[in-house]
Amino acid sequence: MTTAAATTDHASVSLTAWPPASQTCLPFDHDRATLVGRVSGPDGPCVVTVRGGDVVDISGVFATVRDLAEHPNPAAAVKVAEGRVLGTIADILAGTPVDHRSTSGVRLLSPVDLQTIKAAGVTFVVSMVERVIEERCGGDSTRAAQMRAEMADLIGGDLAELQPGSPEAARLKEVMVAAGTWSQYLEVGLGPDAEIFTKASPMSTVGTAMDVGVHPGSAWNNPEPEVVLLVSSSGRIVGATLGNDVNLRDFEGRSALLLSKAKDNNASAALGPFIRLFDDTFSLEDVRETVVRLDVRGVDEFTLQATSSMSQISRDPEDLVLQMMGSTHQYPDGAVLFLGTMFAPVQDRGAEGEGFTHHVDDIVAISASRLGTLVNRVRTSDVCERWTFGIADLMRNLAARGLL
Repeated sequence: MTTAAATTDHASVSLTAWPPASQTCLPFDHDRATLVGRVSGPDGPCVVTVRGGDVVDISGVFATVRDLAEHPNPAAAVKVAEGRVLGTIADILAGTPVDHRSTSGVRLLSPVDLQTIKAAGVTFVVSMVERVIEERCGGDSTRAAQMRAEMADLIGGDLAELQPGSPEAARLKEVMVAAGTWSQYLEVGLGPDAEIFTKASPMSTVGTAMDVGVHPGSAWNNPEPEVVLLVSSSGRIVGATLGNDVNLRDFEGRSALLLSKAKDNNASAALGPFIRLFDDTFSLEDVRETVVRLDVRGVDEFTLQATSSMSQISRDPEDLVLQMMGSTHQYPDGAVLFLGTMFAPVQDRGAEGEGFTHHVDDIVAISASRLGTLVNRVRTSDVCERWTFGIADLMRNLAARGLL
């Protein structure tokens, strides 16, 4: 079982250096874990696993992570897959950032490829309140503190145990509607249907030791540390990783119809460092018990720490997957699903009452002791490395290498 103490100790190293160190990024029990990911190698993208301190190319067995996820027993297949060592995880991490690129050309990528990138919103009832606040503020962070106090007086009590779709949730919804605080976030936070949306296009996510993007027009934004599931085309959950569902609170607060602009920008979805496949050392039950820690460090010496416990999620991960795909939605290349976060920062970074927003060059570390640490640097989306390598490029590359 993941503990808060283990997560805290594990994450504390992550803010001391850029690029991040390998002993920080890997799970504390990485010698027992079945880890898979992707790197950009000399010949093109490679599916890799981690053995000891080495990154091993297994593309000759699995050309894509999509193909691996479709295997009846992905973890067992990875453990026996033969491949060549591309380098140590330490060297590859050091050469991944755009301003630290190694001459070998080997760098980490996001650990997924052809999967659609989906996300679940308002899965923690306690975070629903912040969504209502940003909407009622119209995306204006200067009004958030007053609105937060008004909402606390209205709701009262502990929301952590409230189950969406339950009679108790329906009664709370009625109270908030009667008080004039109706919001579409109440429906997805308290009602029977989850909010499942497309976060990003396949092949567009970034990995650890890479820059994440915030729209240059945003003045109120934050990271969203989340556990992310890897799901096969049949709906089978085969593993998990960490994600940063970068969010623009001002854009979404102005209108829920701006969700795509608030969520889907260049480099605005980060995944990694590796996918931990389910095996006898790690399962969905471990996901349910995971504590995720967030650390932010700015060049202005601002620091922010917070934790989010998956035990407080309002909707079970299996239920979210069932709502994502089934008889009404099919994904033949599988999907990854961000499970949501209870984290919504309210700590003032500038003027009193304005709360938190990112500054350029913030270092963001998202960690869990059984999944490792995803570390990214914040830049504006227009200056982040452009996404130019898509599905057609991947297929041509794999075909030229004789891997299809």
